[in-house]
Amino acid sequence: MKKDLLKIDDLSKDDILDILNTADQLKYEHKHNIPHEHLKGKSLGMIFEKSSTRTRVSFEVGMYQLGGNALFLSSRDLQIGRGEPIEDTARVLSRFIQGIMIRTYSQEEVETLAKYSSIPIINGLTDLEHPCQVLADLMTIREYKNILEGLKVAYIGDGNNIAHSLIIGTLKIGMNISIACPKGYMPKEEYIARGKELSELEGTKFIITTSPEEAVIDADVVITDVWASMGQEDEAKIRKEAFVGFQINKKLMELAKSNALVLHCLPAHRGEEITGDIIDEHSNEIFDESENRLHAQKAVLLKLMKNNY
Repeated sequence: MKKDLLKIDDLSKDDILDILNTADQLKYEHKHNIPHEHLKGKSLGMIFEKSSTRTRVSFEVGMYQLGGNALFLSSRDLQIGRGEPIEDTARVLSRFIQGIMIRTYSQEEVETLAKYSSIPIINGLTDLEHPCQVLADLMTIREYKNILEGLKVAYIGDGNNIAHSLIIGTLKIGMNISIACPKGYMPKEEYIARGKELSELEGTKFIITTSPEEAVIDADVVITDVWASMGQEDEAKIRKEAFVGFQINKKLMELAKSNALVLHCLPAHRGEEITGDIIDEHSNEIFDESENRLHAQKAVLLKLMKNNY
């Protein structure tokens, strides 16, 4: 039976740890020039309806390093850009390749692709979730802190796809998380409800607040994202006004632990959601986080595609 990664909740705690452990091993092998061509002869189709730097490069290079091949498929290259139903695209591509990564707007489109395909589907980003990014975040935190369970994560900003995946991913792994968003920009209620359920199951703390200061107190890790994501450019001015006070800066970081990490999925808008000096001060972990997209996604590719065909 094929497996997909459509949202972070598709993974159990053991699945997440397995991916992180595999990613650590693959990173070690990469750094020591040890070949790991476990997907030799296999091909990944990469459907992009949203443009990207990190997602495209990390998946394409990752497949190459695993011995496979990656095909870049924009909506202009596919018949779905001309109205072919996603159901038909799924069935056709399943005859040619061994996996699909899709980066798009609609979570429903990813779910439909998975329903009608016979090969693994990986969510490279939707407006609802960004599971691959959060796996890279968890990998980075563990690299720096050596543990995950019991640590406190504070997310400051928009209750977007990053926030959604962070809530589920951190709580599943036994971490505590505080989410601070302005009124009107909170995570979707289904994720808040699921977060409360997971925190009760794991005995962890889950806080939703409109106060960045409350969220950041004694945090081990502080995470943010842009205030206006791709496709929300027309809301940028309104959002900039709504997010006043939600900037990661020196004053706010004084409330976190003295050795707190700062993470940002990038690209960053310096001077908006985060100041340039904070990025520069925490550049090691931020750019390790970016690099770890490669290693975490290679682990996902292995987990889903190695035994497929």
